[in-house]
Amino acid sequence: MKTAIVNGQTISPDAINFELDRLVRFYTSHGMTIDEVRTNLPKLQEKALDQAIGAKLLFDRANQLDLPVTAKDVDAEVARVVSQVGSEENYKKALEAQGITEEAFRKELEKGARVNMLVNQACAHIDDPTEEEVTKFYEAHKEEYVTAPQVLCQHILIKVDDSDLPEKKDAALVKIREIRERIVNGGDFAEEAKKHSDCPSGQQGGSLGWFGPGMMVPEFDKCAFEMKKGEVSGIVTTQFGYHIIYKADEKAGGAQTLVDVHDQVKDLLRHNARGQAMDAFVADLRANAKIEFTEVDEHKCSCGHDHGDGHKCCGGHGHHHDDGHECCGGHGHGDGHACKCGKHKH
Repeated sequence: MKTAIVNGQTISPDAINFELDRLVRFYTSHGMTIDEVRTNLPKLQEKALDQAIGAKLLFDRANQLDLPVTAKDVDAEVARVVSQVGSEENYKKALEAQGITEEAFRKELEKGARVNMLVNQACAHIDDPTEEEVTKFYEAHKEEYVTAPQVLCQHILIKVDDSDLPEKKDAALVKIREIRERIVNGGDFAEEAKKHSDCPSGQQGGSLGWFGPGMMVPEFDKCAFEMKKGEVSGIVTTQFGYHIIYKADEKAGGAQTLVDVHDQVKDLLRHNARGQAMDAFVADLRANAKIEFTEVDEHKCSCGHDHGDGHKCCGGHGHHHDDGHECCGGHGHGDGHACKCGKHKH
């Protein structure tokens, strides 16, 4: 795995995978399919390394300046994380699962808050977009503001693997047929999912939330979009095993008006401007840094997010600026400016 030595310190594979995960999450949330992620993975990995270098330089610069961060600032960051994970109990469980004490985590949040202060200082001269600029951008990119159809589904999975013995596969098929029969005869889909599904979503009644075309494996995707609202599918076989799908709702795609996307466009323009300011700021830091490239053994991460190359990412907690720009130090893709992967042109 390619990495960099920045001012004598090697950037870890975890740091690069963290940035790669943020890129993948950003692009998949903006319509990129996993197949497109796989195709563009080398470019995304290069971008992730570039952002990890920027993150390192920003962290170092923020530490040099020793920008003041109060306990109240860190408390606010902790409250944001607690809100993200749902409860204080979940927050403590997450820290325990990662093997980190609350004190150590607060120190990391303090570092992130210091970087956010540095970023906000570097972008202090950026004005909000005018209404004229918002309208002009929308008119020039109107064809990009078209929503894809979406479906809201629940599913139940009984896992089977290609290496399983025929007897095990047969037993799994019998089990899911029995589950489906109970459901079509009036049984509660969510309760059956909680009791029997081998997917983690089972604990939420099998809910997959809203998703668009290409976000699921092909067999599942085809069935989910061809079903009628309120239907229970037949048995769907995928690489993961046997599924039953319930289609709870659907949304048709279509063109969005300026009213629909006004705030989104305004945020994008603001993020673009901040991104350009941060590009210049980080470029100056890079010009005064010693950066060498080297190869290290790749570390496989385990947070559960698919990068498209088959391994799971490290996830972690990013730090957010007031405008929603996510930063773990880097000026990355929360700002909406164009990636060299060729998918999004904003």
